[in-house]
Amino acid sequence: MPPPCQIRPPSDIVKDRSLQIPYPLSTSVSIAMRVNLSRFRKPGRYIDREVNVVRKPEAEVRFAFAFPDIYDIGMSHLGLKIIYDIVNALPYAAAERVFAPWPDMRDHLRESGHRLSSLETGRPLKDFHVVGFSLQYELSYPTVLEMLALGGVPLHACDRGGDDPVVLAGGPCTVNPAPMSPYVDAFLVGDGEEAVVEILATCRECLAGGGGREDLLRALSGIEGVYVPGYSSSPVRRRFITDLDDAPFPISPIVPYVQIVHDRINIELSRGCTRGCRFCQAGVIYRPLRERSPARVLKIAERSIASTGYDEVSFTSLSAGDYTQLLPLMKSFNRAFGDRKVSLSLPSLRVAAVDGCVLREIKTVKKTGFTIAPEAATDRLRRVINKELDAGDYERALHALFSEGWLNLKLYFMIGLPTERDEDVEAIPAMVMDALKTAKKYTGRFVNITVSISPFVPKPHTPFQWTGQEPSAVLAGKIEFLKRSLKKKSINFKAHDIRMSLLEAALARGGSECAAVLAEVHAQGAYLDGWSDFFDFSLWERAMEKTGIDLGEFSGRTYRPGDPLPWDCVDSGVKKEYLLKEYDRSLEAEWTTDCNRDRCHACGIGCRSGEFLAGSATAYRPFPSEPLHRFNPVRVRVEYTKKGILRHLSHRELVNAFIRGLRRADVPLVYSAGFSPSPRVSFGPPLNVGVEGEAEYLDMEVYPPFDIKDYLHRINGVLPEGIEIRAMEFIHRKVPSLSSFITLYEYEVRLPEGGQPVQVGDYDEKLRDFVRVFDIIDDRTVRLRLRDFPDRKVKLSAIIDGLFGIPMDDVEIVRKG
Repeated sequence: MPPPCQIRPPSDIVKDRSLQIPYPLSTSVSIAMRVNLSRFRKPGRYIDREVNVVRKPEAEVRFAFAFPDIYDIGMSHLGLKIIYDIVNALPYAAAERVFAPWPDMRDHLRESGHRLSSLETGRPLKDFHVVGFSLQYELSYPTVLEMLALGGVPLHACDRGGDDPVVLAGGPCTVNPAPMSPYVDAFLVGDGEEAVVEILATCRECLAGGGGREDLLRALSGIEGVYVPGYSSSPVRRRFITDLDDAPFPISPIVPYVQIVHDRINIELSRGCTRGCRFCQAGVIYRPLRERSPARVLKIAERSIASTGYDEVSFTSLSAGDYTQLLPLMKSFNRAFGDRKVSLSLPSLRVAAVDGCVLREIKTVKKTGFTIAPEAATDRLRRVINKELDAGDYERALHALFSEGWLNLKLYFMIGLPTERDEDVEAIPAMVMDALKTAKKYTGRFVNITVSISPFVPKPHTPFQWTGQEPSAVLAGKIEFLKRSLKKKSINFKAHDIRMSLLEAALARGGSECAAVLAEVHAQGAYLDGWSDFFDFSLWERAMEKTGIDLGEFSGRTYRPGDPLPWDCVDSGVKKEYLLKEYDRSLEAEWTTDCNRDRCHACGIGCRSGEFLAGSATAYRPFPSEPLHRFNPVRVRVEYTKKGILRHLSHRELVNAFIRGLRRADVPLVYSAGFSPSPRVSFGPPLNVGVEGEAEYLDMEVYPPFDIKDYLHRINGVLPEGIEIRAMEFIHRKVPSLSSFITLYEYEVRLPEGGQPVQVGDYDEKLRDFVRVFDIIDDRTVRLRLRDFPDRKVKLSAIIDGLFGIPMDDVEIVRKG
């Protein structure tokens, strides 16, 4: 047992931990206020002024939701949004977000001594009571260690004292906590909606009662679903909620400025899957299948659209096509929101669920992308993995897809599956060619097809948990064969990095021995290894050589049925006997039916077939559809300002923020026609990143009646701080567009303190044509008037560098008009 120590609220006075953390200390100030964000890639990642953000700086219990990937990925994660909403609804607790910074910002933090801190208050990680990491994939483990180091938290749990936060981990990777056990104080296994409240309540009680760290960890180990290394009695049973309708769900999610991976409203239709694919870990660790009712889904959609201004909603689940009321729900959604130009997407749709009715509902507003995942290309191998798909299903899906006008398709396959033969791999190109031929038959031309190939990665708590991964050389040969066979213009071939798959397999089924490799590869500099741009396998090779631990041995290891497994400390709820029976059935290529549509197979969860499915469609009343009677559109010219921290937005980010604000204000915008309608809003010449604007313009088309004074007030009430409308007026439809006549710009440039005062001197002859006015206001300030030419446009960065000999990022610039 670790020695007892007092738990104290983190204070502003920090002890020297230089022996544990190799980075200097700093105060709690938002990174956006400490540096010139224009010097960093996508500064919008670090702006703490998003719409719907929550700040509770004086909360008793401070919880940092730390996502071990960049903002663009983390803000797409639905679990983060759910937990953020739940924690901030507690009167005594605050949730704040911390993401892995892009390498340029990470380097700045290291060099400057600033700590990795939250967006909401700028509080360093070390000053939170609980730091919760979401472990979504194994290659994020070194990034977790780097975030702890950057945030001033000792890496090893045994080195943490009473002033340090409790490091909590959740997410799918916690079903094998062994590789991360030395670095994580407690693992939350399963659903977090109820458990996170109990965890924070326990922390609050411990803080109020002056209990020690050992007391807190022991108390946490008593919470259902929480595994605390050294304290929990094994196995810890996975926790799950049974009623999604009663579960909290965010209706005012944060709206990012940068374009994130899933830049839309995501509504969880269901959780879990009972199809029983034998390679799929999610199908086991998210059982039982639970559905949210159509009425609840529509209510969430209505309030989320109003609070965010998004124009796309995605119905998410492991298999949206299996949702019992899918088609009635889609029709009701389009009836309610189609006139508002809100589109609907289904990111995961089982092949057999693809039909013309579903596709027509998807493309009602905007045609989205489409993915089919056969996984395996032969009936025999699909029986082995229990993937319910036959040639007839595939042909019917292709027919429906291309006859409805789709021209882009993604196909996903795995290689290296148990019992795989050469003919199974050779059948993949034939399956792809079938899609091309079917597309030409219905569209008259070849479509664009993306073929993604991933090596099979055996996962804990699945029927294939006892099998090892195929050797890398064998997998490489199969990928090379497929790459040659699919070398055609209309096919985009993608293959997952085999070396990444090897590490994923090793860490997914590895034991505590892997922890030493993680510490060493972090010391070698591994960071954001899920990104091919940053993944460096040589760092892992050096770490394995130094520690004497070969992760390749873990990835290919085959266990016998009676062998103890590193993840036996976790009970997923599905019995090992059931998994072993399924493994035996796979070797015989035998199907196992869906228990929600056939009969219970006694997996161990203890639910009844269909127990948590949504009720009949008659249980809710669809929204009425009334025809809209509108007058002819009118044009409105808007003058606005862009100031403060939002000067770091790019033009595209500004456009998105503004249009979402218009939608939140319920402005009756006019949309273009076609498959991807967009609002008829046109902006004036773009501002450079980092430049403020005092008199910027946009034109928009709206439907009358449109009260200028009323809408100006309404729009300003929902725009983010830093963007404000100064005036609006109606303009004639024949008035020229902004881009057609704006050719003259006035800037006020403020040079940095400590440099040479402004001087009038010679500058490049090429710049003279652009500079109409050069007025010196004082020793540090200049007013410039610049002009465009029909064949040449002003490049502000070149002007600043040519006139003053310093980068544009080092000066303060305001466009006055």
